[in-house]
Amino acid sequence: ISDFDWSCIDTSHLPSSYKTNSQQEKELLQLADHFFQQYTHLCPDRKPLFIHPLNECGVQKFVSTTVRPTLLPFPDLYYWSGCASFVCDYLIMEPLKCPITPPSSLYSPTTILKYQRGNCFDFSVLLCSLLIGAGYDAYCVHGYATLEMCSLDQTQELCPLLRKPPEVPEEEDPNKYRIKYPLEPQSKFELQQKAKKEEETEPVQEEEKEEEVEVGMPKRDPLHGLRVHAWVLVLPGKRKVPETFFINPFTGNHHSTTDECFLGIESIWNHRNYWVNMQDCRKGCKDLSFDLSDSICWEIMFSESSEPSQSPTESSKKDTDDTVSDPRDALEPWGPVWNQCVHRPSICLTPLLSTAEYENPFSRGKKVILYDKAKLEKWAAYANGDGLVERLTVYADSDRTEELEVKEWFKHREDLLYMREVDKQTQLITDHFRPGHPLLLKAHSYTSLEPETGHTVEFYHTARVDGLWKRFENATEMTEYFMGREDFLHMRHIEFGERENEMENAGITADANPRPIVQIKEYFHRNPEKPADEDIEERVFMVIDDIIQLTYHLELHDTIASKVVFCRVIGREKREDEIFLSGENTVKYEPWSSEKHKNMLHLYDLLWELREVQKELKHHVRDAEAEV
Repeated sequence: ISDFDWSCIDTSHLPSSYKTNSQQEKELLQLADHFFQQYTHLCPDRKPLFIHPLNECGVQKFVSTTVRPTLLPFPDLYYWSGCASFVCDYLIMEPLKCPITPPSSLYSPTTILKYQRGNCFDFSVLLCSLLIGAGYDAYCVHGYATLEMCSLDQTQELCPLLRKPPEVPEEEDPNKYRIKYPLEPQSKFELQQKAKKEEETEPVQEEEKEEEVEVGMPKRDPLHGLRVHAWVLVLPGKRKVPETFFINPFTGNHHSTTDECFLGIESIWNHRNYWVNMQDCRKGCKDLSFDLSDSICWEIMFSESSEPSQSPTESSKKDTDDTVSDPRDALEPWGPVWNQCVHRPSICLTPLLSTAEYENPFSRGKKVILYDKAKLEKWAAYANGDGLVERLTVYADSDRTEELEVKEWFKHREDLLYMREVDKQTQLITDHFRPGHPLLLKAHSYTSLEPETGHTVEFYHTARVDGLWKRFENATEMTEYFMGREDFLHMRHIEFGERENEMENAGITADANPRPIVQIKEYFHRNPEKPADEDIEERVFMVIDDIIQLTYHLELHDTIASKVVFCRVIGREKREDEIFLSGENTVKYEPWSSEKHKNMLHLYDLLWELREVQKELKHHVRDAEAEV
């Protein structure tokens, strides 16, 4: 229950139109009151209409005059989702004083924006004003909903951020000539015995299920079907809306008109007219027709002309002395009065909402939403020093005691970090970055920020010269993955040895005492422009053993790959500027017919080239370690 005292609000700044009624408004209220009396007389079993409540100044106003179409100068508020998110975040929800009757008063959007709080009717009127201002065909709805929706209880619902996209069913193989293998034979006697056992255990299982349902499901609401709620209806047509849908102003969520949470509709209104629902709502809203031109389904207060819509000025100049043939058209002469009342000058919502207030919608500093086994927290931008704006915590139980996963979203960070995922069971942290990071980072997974403790880094490879898209490193190895390289390299694997214990004990840093490189292994995709016996598939540099091994791609019908291995000559001292090649240190397996690999001079040039490549790879590995 809210502790805010609405009786103490300041109304002195409001214009005179809020405190008094003009002659046209008085006539409009008389017409609305006459409509209300007719409705009460013809439908005595229906609840009273919500048609002319008091405003914040204690003056009776027709509900349609409270809706003020406004387009605020913020890009997100041009779309229904942005409008709905703003309203549910900016306002603090207050329950109705009596859950089964509509409120006795309806304050203007001006006051609701100023004090940032209101009930479901206040939420709906503000949201409807923004939607109509953005060009949507929107209406406020007075109806009935479930306890959870009326009280903003989402603890039984799955968090929208955890909903998985619908799976696309796989197409069945249309081959009707496929071999159908016979089913495994089964004993009829065994099937009969199994069925008997299931029949015996069924009553016990049913009792257990009933107990589980009683424990897990909420208790039956004694006011089910009687709880009053207000929401927004959006009809198709304008702004390319494909179908009719509801918006719950408390959550900003989109709902189908067949949603079982909505139990019935009494009336709807916008800034121009008022309609009463004459359809049966015993099955909720799923069978309702929303064709407002159907006079059987909807009783309209002010009859609308079938002609194209006219501006208020044109409508006020329309001749109203025509004879009326249908008694239902008796309201037509009130058209000019209606237009003058609806379009009278009023306070615009735009100057009441500054950019700072729009960007800081949470009056309490942050907003907390509880879901089934999840908690969502929201902050305004710049409220936290690290740029945190949203956090989703997923729990293992409904009591929200054991954390499973935490997701955090950030804005306006210098390092372009926008999301962080933390697995509470494995303590694995994954940071996600937007394009533009100095190191072209895309994602970084780690359990500790200490070096050589297991880091997986993803890059925006199209922006890198080397085409690197992923790198994994721990204390003993490093693996790099590439895409789109001209040399067709797609993976590089490096193995490290252990550091010398003496240097570690001396307190020398890891940079001054690098890990020895044991082996560098590279893998290449097939280059169709080269013959297979000249196109390397795997290149291995055994640095400590001074062995270089080349494995070539296979031709289409080959089964054994060609290889060349360069080994160090035993007993000969190794020199950096010397290449020693002989039949002893060259092992060739050549099932192919290429003459190049039989030429000793070609092998000498190849070995010299590989030595240079090995030097470059050593420098690359050290640079990669430093980058990580």
